[in-house]
Amino acid sequence: MTDSVQPEIRVLVVGLGTMGLSHARAYRKIPGFRLVGLCTHRPETRSDLAAEFPDVPRFEDFTQSLAELKPDAVAICTYTEAHADLAVQAFAAGAHVFCEKPLADTMAAAERVVAAARTSGKVLLIGYILRVHPSWTRFVEIGRSLGKPLAMRMNLNQQSFGSYWNVHKKLMRTTSPIVDCGVHYVDVMCLVTQARPVAVHAVGVRMTEEIAPHMYNYGHLHVVFSDGSVGWYEAGWGPMMSETAYFVKDMIGPKGSVSIVAKESAGEAPSSASHDGHARTNSLRLHHAALKADGTFAEPDEIITTADEPDHQGLCDLEQERFLDTILNKRDLTAHHEDALNSLRIVFAADESVRTGEVVRL
Repeated sequence: MTDSVQPEIRVLVVGLGTMGLSHARAYRKIPGFRLVGLCTHRPETRSDLAAEFPDVPRFEDFTQSLAELKPDAVAICTYTEAHADLAVQAFAAGAHVFCEKPLADTMAAAERVVAAARTSGKVLLIGYILRVHPSWTRFVEIGRSLGKPLAMRMNLNQQSFGSYWNVHKKLMRTTSPIVDCGVHYVDVMCLVTQARPVAVHAVGVRMTEEIAPHMYNYGHLHVVFSDGSVGWYEAGWGPMMSETAYFVKDMIGPKGSVSIVAKESAGEAPSSASHDGHARTNSLRLHHAALKADGTFAEPDEIITTADEPDHQGLCDLEQERFLDTILNKRDLTAHHEDALNSLRIVFAADESVRTGEVVRL
């Protein structure tokens, strides 16, 4: 008697920007997946795709690619405003879905996607890449040990130019920097506090005429949690952004603090524009607040090295390995979906606060 062989999961990738391309490479290398199609509207990428994936069919129309390939799974890596419709269409076609964050451009659309996943019985995994990052997992664990209430400070400003700035301007047709990047970091805050967000206040400013009048390219939010903890997140995009303190990630509690100590990546200028640089932590600095009788610190700071952490492609590989495991082992993703909706509520509340100038109660 021989063991049965698990069939490969046939995957179609739609959207071949930075993330879509990285996920396509992951599907090509991970045993258990088979990359069967690439779908993109961007003519400038087609020759590159043909060179890197010569044997993978390429499509411009998503409906056509679904009908011809009948994939087992679809990876949705397009701009945010297209996520919901594509995901619902994929579920209707009987496919599992990996969807890049943010899940959708409105709460109603995000809830529609989650409902479609539950109705179809198919997997919906959302691209919260920090959840598979070993250094960020350790960061969360340490944060939970610092006591309550916590003060959490995070930002990711990007001095974008050239092709990066073009991508950011396209994103800002519908999605602000606070929403696009912020879902990652408010999700981390929620994981650490394990408390309910109760109030959000935010401000934003439009510093360029290259984006729509209703949009802002710099903003920051403040969120208050039911346990008394508070969080701050800042995000800005554009050629005008400062390189000073563009990467701040730390948490402070009664027992001390933990900070991600990120170094600028050699040879990259400016480093804030580097996707790979965003994934690196380099080390964690753990500070102990306890004092001795003479008023000096009882313990020195600890430097926890993270030198062996994966790069951006390695993180995408880990994310897709989780997708495969979830499909094959029928993992329950109810909590994952609720967490994703929760982080979206916070950042959409921040958008509302920017528009109205008011504190939004959750």
